[in-house]
Amino acid sequence: MPITIELRGRVAEILFDCPPVNAFDTGGWERIPGLVNIAGADEQVRCVLIRAEGKGFCGGVDIKEMQAHPERIVKLNRDNYLTFQAIRQCPVPVVSALHGFVIGGGVNIAGASDALIAAEGAYFSLPEIDRGAMGGAAFLSRMLPVHKVRAAFFTGGRVTVEEAHRIGSVEKVVPRERLLEEARAFCNVIAAKSRTALVLAKQALNGLEATDPCHGYRFEQGFTLEMYMHEDSQKARDAFVHNKGQAASF
Repeated sequence: MPITIELRGRVAEILFDCPPVNAFDTGGWERIPGLVNIAGADEQVRCVLIRAEGKGFCGGVDIKEMQAHPERIVKLNRDNYLTFQAIRQCPVPVVSALHGFVIGGGVNIAGASDALIAAEGAYFSLPEIDRGAMGGAAFLSRMLPVHKVRAAFFTGGRVTVEEAHRIGSVEKVVPRERLLEEARAFCNVIAAKSRTALVLAKQALNGLEATDPCHGYRFEQGFTLEMYMHEDSQKARDAFVHNKGQAASF
């Protein structure tokens, strides 16, 4: 199973291991929110860690599937939304351990999380404008200033975790070989706290935010659907798949 869950003490670890680039098809995106909900409902769990094996943290959606089956966009949209909502509304804190590339839906997973630990050289990217889609700015805006978000969105460019760390969005940047150790250590600090205190603290912190990124993302998805109905969208997916020869390549 490419997406699994394991309980390690009071920390639930959700692992992405979907070669070559952790780009998930509709079945993968359908699975993630259920695992997050299972972890959050477990009274033993004090913290959830999302991590990945392979070249990068997450390559987003499987563009090859969308190129072949554009009619699946409605289901994909819904399961993407439910994934990010589950992470943000998880009763306990969610930490993501990032490495390599954090692209598309991976940006939203990171943006919905409560804290980020990253490996040196990792980067965020929203290449939707070149893939015939929209979406992701709502969660990227939790991590970066508005003009940086717009520059990244309009260009499909990259933002390094070092830059995100400089402005306070990434808690710690560490060598790749130490990422899992550092992420687990950080989660264990959280997991030593009272579950009741953590649940109440997360509710309070979510309520203090000026806007709910889940609502913003759902708004963006209307434009994704509109874009998918335009011929330029299918052309973009066709070109991407024909040029790359696989779901994604980074």
